[in-house]
Amino acid sequence: MNRTVIHGCGVLAALLLGACASTPRGSEKPVMSDGLVSEIRVTRHEGADDLLSAGLGLSGLRGSVPAFADAQAPTPAELRRRAIYTSWRGIADLGPLGSYGEIYGSVPLVTGREFSAFAKLPEARSPHRVLLQVPDLFDRDKRCVIVAASSGSRGVYGAISLAGAWGLPRGCAVAYTDKGTGSGYFDVASNTGVRLDGTRTERGVEMLEFAPDGDETPGPLNAVLVKHAHSGDNPEASWGRHVIQAARFALHALDQAFPDQAPFTAGNTRIIAASLSNGGGAVLRAAENDANLLDGVVAVEPNILAGDGGRALYDYVTEAALLTPCALLEPRFDDTPFARVNGAHPPAWVTRCATLHERGELTADDLQTQAAEALARLHVSGWTDAALRNVAASTALDLWRAVAVTYAAAYTRTAAGPMPCGYGLAGMDPGTAPRLATPAERAAWWSDASGIPPGAGVGIVDDMATGDDASWPGVECLRQLWGTQDALGQRLAAGVEATRAALPRADLPIIIVHGQADGLVPIAFSSDPYVRWLEANERHPVLWRVEHAQHFDAFLAFPGFGDRHVPLMPFAYAALDRMWAHLFAGEALPPSRDIATTPRGSGPLGAVQLGVP
Repeated sequence: MNRTVIHGCGVLAALLLGACASTPRGSEKPVMSDGLVSEIRVTRHEGADDLLSAGLGLSGLRGSVPAFADAQAPTPAELRRRAIYTSWRGIADLGPLGSYGEIYGSVPLVTGREFSAFAKLPEARSPHRVLLQVPDLFDRDKRCVIVAASSGSRGVYGAISLAGAWGLPRGCAVAYTDKGTGSGYFDVASNTGVRLDGTRTERGVEMLEFAPDGDETPGPLNAVLVKHAHSGDNPEASWGRHVIQAARFALHALDQAFPDQAPFTAGNTRIIAASLSNGGGAVLRAAENDANLLDGVVAVEPNILAGDGGRALYDYVTEAALLTPCALLEPRFDDTPFARVNGAHPPAWVTRCATLHERGELTADDLQTQAAEALARLHVSGWTDAALRNVAASTALDLWRAVAVTYAAAYTRTAAGPMPCGYGLAGMDPGTAPRLATPAERAAWWSDASGIPPGAGVGIVDDMATGDDASWPGVECLRQLWGTQDALGQRLAAGVEATRAALPRADLPIIIVHGQADGLVPIAFSSDPYVRWLEANERHPVLWRVEHAQHFDAFLAFPGFGDRHVPLMPFAYAALDRMWAHLFAGEALPPSRDIATTPRGSGPLGAVQLGVP
C-alpha cells in the first residue's frame, strides 16, 4: 500500500521564502530544514511496499528487474520500487556466493513513512532531493537519524543498502540526499524532466528535479542533460552542505511525523552521517562545518581530497583513461577479470599502446615493453599494485572516460552549453549514432540511470572521435585541461580546488573504511593522505584498511571477480555498530588497523574469511 499526502505545514511557508538558521547542539529549539523549495510529499509504505526494499525482500532484490505495467507511464510506486532495486543492485553483492543475508546484512520488512522534498542551497541553480524514511518502529526514547548522501552520482536512494539497511531495522530514521547529482535527466526533444514523485512532465508545468535555465542553449534535439554535469553548480564543492541540509530536513520532518514528541533537535537526537564512495566524501565534507549537528561520521571508500596531500579525482581518472588500456596488456594481468577477451588482448587496448608510442608518450617499439612502460608510469604517479589489479573493470566499462566527461563539465560550470572537448550526451544504443530517446527510456531514467552516462539508453557523444583509436583525441583533450593555463583550464582547476577538504570539528568521532585493493578511488590518493593530514592537525580519525576489498561490492557477482576479493559492506556495517556503541553505550572507538582477510575463492563467502572487528 502506498498512500500519498502533501503537507503544506505552517512553518513551510517561511521555509519557502528563506533559509532558517540552525541552532547549536544542546539547544531545545527546533532546527528547521532550511532551503526547502517544494512542499513535502508524505507517503505510507507497508505490506508489499515497505521502506527498505519496496516489498521485494532479499529474494526480490536478487531477482529480475521489477516490471512496469505501462512502460511509457510507470506509476510513482513502480518507479520507487525500481529505483530501490537499482540502488541495491548497484552497490551490494547479492550474488549466490556472496552470503548477503546469511553471514552479514539483512533485508527485513520495515513499514513506515517517507517525507520527500526539493531543497536548495542559497547560491545553487538547481535543487537537490532530500528524503526521510521514518520506520514505524522508530525509537522515540533513543532518537537517532542516519543521514546519507548517494554513492557515485546516483539518485536519492543511492545509499539505501548501507544507511537504510543498517539504520531502519534499529529504529533509526534515515535521511538521504542526492547531493546535487541524481538521475532526474532532462530530455531536450520532449522538453521534459522529473517531478518530485519520479514521473515526468514538461518544463514549466511544475518544479522539476533538474531543468536548464530558460535562456540556456541546450544543444541538439537529441541531447540529454544530467544534473551533475549540466546544472552549472559544481555540486561536489557543496556536497557536505547538502548533507547538513538533509540532516536539518530530517529533524523538521520528524517534528511532523511525531508532533506530540516535538521538537526534534540536535540536542535530543543522535545524528550519524554515513555513506560510501562519493557519498563517503560528502559525509566527511559535512564534518567540516556541521554547527555541532553531527554526532559521528562513518565514511566508506570516500572520494576525498585532503586539505594537504592526496590526488584529485580528475587528475588520476584522466591519467587512467589514457594509460590503463595499454598498461593492462602487461602479462601479469593475463588472468585478471575484464582484462582479456576470450583470452586475447582487447584490440582497442593494443591500438592505445600504438597511439601512445606515436605521440611520444612511450619509447618502446614492441607491445610488451610498451605495456610495461605504461605500467611503470602509473607506478611512478602513485598507483599501487593492489589498486592496479582492479582497474581492468573500470577500463573495460569505459568508466574513466564517463567520469572525466561528467566532472569536466561540472568543474568548469559549462551548464547546458557545450561540454568541454566536444562531448555531449544523447539517446544512443551501444556503438551506434546519437538518436532521440524513446518514451519508455525517458520514463525509466529516474529509476534506472546511475547519474553518469553511458547507461539506461543514454550514451556519450564524442565529436572529436577519429582514427583507429577513436576515443584518444577526446580523452587527451580532457587530460590536457589538467594543468593548462587557458581560461577553461583555469576554471577546471578552480572547480577542483573548491572540492578540497577542510578540517572537521576536533571532537567529532570519525571512522573511515577503505579497501586496500580499491582501483577506482585508490586509498593511496584519498583516505591515506586525508587521515595523515587530520592526524597532523590533532584530529584522531579511525581508519580500517581492508585487505582484498575493492570499490564495487556489486562486481563480486561477476565470474572470476568475487573469488579474489571480499566485500567491503560487512566492515561498513561493523563500523556503524562501533560508532553506535560509542555514542549510546560510551564504549571507546576502535583503533585504526589493517584488517587481514582471505579472498572468497570459488565457494560461498564465510565469516572466517572476513575477520570483521
